[in-house]
Amino acid sequence: MKQASRIQTVIEVLEKIDQSKIPMDNTIRDYMQHRRYIGSKDRSAIVERVYQIVRHHARLTWLLEQSGVELTPRNYVIADLSWHGQDMTNLFTGEKHAPEPLTDAEKNWAKNLIEHSKMPLSVQVECPDWALEKLQTLYGDAFERQLRAMQDAAPLDLRVNALKTTREDAQKFLAAQEVKTTHAPYSPWGLRVEGKAFMSATKAFSKGHVEIQDEGSQLIALVSGAAPGMRVLDYCAGAGGKTLGIAAMMENKGNIVAMDIDARRLEKGRPRYRKASVHNVELRSLEEDKNRKWLRRQKETMDVVLVDAPCSSSGTWRRNPDLRWKQYGPSLEDIITMQTEILEKVADKVKPAGRLVYATCSLFKEENEDQVDLFLKNHPGFDILPLDQAWPLETPPPCAGPYLRLTPADHNTDGFFTAILQKK
Repeated sequence: MKQASRIQTVIEVLEKIDQSKIPMDNTIRDYMQHRRYIGSKDRSAIVERVYQIVRHHARLTWLLEQSGVELTPRNYVIADLSWHGQDMTNLFTGEKHAPEPLTDAEKNWAKNLIEHSKMPLSVQVECPDWALEKLQTLYGDAFERQLRAMQDAAPLDLRVNALKTTREDAQKFLAAQEVKTTHAPYSPWGLRVEGKAFMSATKAFSKGHVEIQDEGSQLIALVSGAAPGMRVLDYCAGAGGKTLGIAAMMENKGNIVAMDIDARRLEKGRPRYRKASVHNVELRSLEEDKNRKWLRRQKETMDVVLVDAPCSSSGTWRRNPDLRWKQYGPSLEDIITMQTEILEKVADKVKPAGRLVYATCSLFKEENEDQVDLFLKNHPGFDILPLDQAWPLETPPPCAGPYLRLTPADHNTDGFFTAILQKK
């Protein structure tokens, strides 16, 4: 595929994203599934540019508005190319599979884009208006540094499956297929891939030796305190990413009950458990009345309850940049209400001296510290277990304070929050 054809495809994909009511990654996947003729290198280049444009949506929008130009996918692409100083002479040719030639007006405004120095700071750091005050209050003087780090692409992290191999052996196995990795800074099972890699094509992935999982997500399982022989409830298990990590910590001994309100998502975990040789996970969908009744009978039966709560996903903006600008599900207010209700439903399932682990991939205090404060106010039988006491490794934890709070700027993970609450 010629470069001009790639650019035309980028324009088409952006048009689909504009019209879509589902997240950008799903829209791109659907687009590519119907165009098998696009090779892997072309797909990679196309997707990379689409993400680059969406990651800099605020900047490009501001430039187009200052130039008095309509906000269309074609103009976003022209502005992005111009901003990066790319010669467009051989790209907009009007030939087959290439974009139509640039008009004189397009050439003029593309040549005279406003200087970057005139941009407001919130535009430079790609902070949406609805989140600006929240994040300025949260980060204070570090606001610019924290937000700029969220404009970069996230690293590709792997979790080594301790049920099948060691981190060192997995690293060698991957290296044999020309996938270079380094040890992740904090997770004892973490590997960070150097450069690009198609993990689905590797034997290490297909045999269940490694799973793709952000290091921050791995650390949530790590601080849960799950151990062999325990009984664990993963209440918002989804497709089982954290369930897999907990199962490995438990060495297949004990019982994990994976629950979710979406039965289809829960079922997606089943083949993953088989591939990873996990045998101690029991699936219970909250869509079924019998499982809701079962849950009500589980008072003080769980050593660990993990609530990986539904949230705004603001901590994943590096991976999902469209979430800054589009709302696909419930409002933030509705999400906060949902989180409070979930914590209420599971609080009495924790054994005395057991742990309730509350986690989000959100940056906002309303979904994190404020939720914990409200829970403790309503449940005086729980205390915060400070991170340094919950941290099971000899190496120091990645952050100070009572909670595990991770950011791209400070830890090169997604943005995560985790509170470990211990029942008295």
